[in-house]
Amino acid sequence: MNETRHAVVLGAGIAGLLAARVLTEHCAQVTLVERDGFDVEGIRKGVPQARHLHGLLDRGRAIIEELVPGFTAELAARGATVAEALVDTRWYLGGLRAAPTSTGLTSLIATRPLLESVLRERVSALPAIRMVTGTGRGLIGDARRIRAVVISGAAGEETHAADLVVDTTGRGSRASVWLTALGAQAPDEQRIEVDLGYASRFYRRTEGQLDDQASVIISTGTDGRGGGAIRVEGDRWHVTLAGILGDHPPTDPDGFARFAASLAAPDIDDIVRSSEPLGDAVPHRFRSPVRRRYSRRAAVPDGFLMLGDALCSVNPLYAQGMAVAAQQAIALRECLRADGRGPGLPARFYAAADSALDVAWQMSTGADLAHPGVAGPRTARTRLTKAYLARVHRAAHVDPRVARTFLRVANLVEPPAALVHPLLVGRVLLRANASANAPQFIRPSRPGPVRAPGPSTPPGSQHHIHSDH
Repeated sequence: MNETRHAVVLGAGIAGLLAARVLTEHCAQVTLVERDGFDVEGIRKGVPQARHLHGLLDRGRAIIEELVPGFTAELAARGATVAEALVDTRWYLGGLRAAPTSTGLTSLIATRPLLESVLRERVSALPAIRMVTGTGRGLIGDARRIRAVVISGAAGEETHAADLVVDTTGRGSRASVWLTALGAQAPDEQRIEVDLGYASRFYRRTEGQLDDQASVIISTGTDGRGGGAIRVEGDRWHVTLAGILGDHPPTDPDGFARFAASLAAPDIDDIVRSSEPLGDAVPHRFRSPVRRRYSRRAAVPDGFLMLGDALCSVNPLYAQGMAVAAQQAIALRECLRADGRGPGLPARFYAAADSALDVAWQMSTGADLAHPGVAGPRTARTRLTKAYLARVHRAAHVDPRVARTFLRVANLVEPPAALVHPLLVGRVLLRANASANAPQFIRPSRPGPVRAPGPSTPPGSQHHIHSDH
């Protein structure tokens, strides 16, 4: 019998479901605990961000497809849109549209409730899965090993003995408090204050809009404003507008429309002005990305680990959350396969997960620090990266190869180093100058400020609001 016989996963969002799926390969029983229950239709209380635009980067989609075969096809059968990035999608980087070209990337486009419900149905059907409605209240054990978790549910508090407890409760995780109460060390934390605000609204889609050639429109700007529109199930447009450092989009119809008109890309404005709204705009606020670093600790308690937003919550503007959670699930799978019976699983997992987390964290925080109002350390490398990415954005407007590489890096399919390959650097420097005087996709007659093109965000830049709990 496996050393890990019973695992308890706290939180049944995307990260929790993927962790549970991986653990079924090594555990006789996996108890999946969710405070909102499992018969929820639509938006769960624990995921207010689910009302906003979601996108699953291709790296994350491929991992979920590996763990849950047929996931993409099942979502498509339920009304999700499957498209190829830059062929059926439009990206505006710093005010310029990236050149349409084949990328080999599959964009799976759906609302968060649909994505989560399909994954939940597939995972909950596995024989090893046991589902419990409740909330984690604390850990039992000591600084060396966690042996159980206390769950509060309809019957009161119950203690669940476990060989492994996995916390996927998101940004609001109480793990640091639980661990220090047992004499264990809490993780180091890094934060960057971005004060992001966004607002979203659904619109009815009509035939012929945008010549039926786009399922996703993404726009980023130098001023921290951006927006996205995706075609989702029910033949609807899901529009999200966003701004950082307190420049948040209004939710009243006129204010929402003015904010949409201020974006560099005209397509989102077209949808907002010409489509029938299906309900009011709803707001949300995200103050700071948070990364909790356990791998730096000399002693990490056995029997407990964190995964998903509980471990690393990046700025949702860059659409990395679900894909990074999927990468962590694969890191856990590889650790279990390599040495599932040995001690020190959490420490090995954190070390393995760092490779994915380092990329996402550096890309997203680098983009945040590109805005002067965001406080944080800026090095010579930060300034060089910002300047180079401004040229990448301009070159991507006229050079399909640059556009393709940028999108593949943004989707976490290729490493950031692909953007500084000597052959690509030459194309970027040459094409950026050719693009400097290219016409922007802005119609001056529209209301709202016209914003100049320039650097916006590094690889991974797209609008996507999510929570893994």
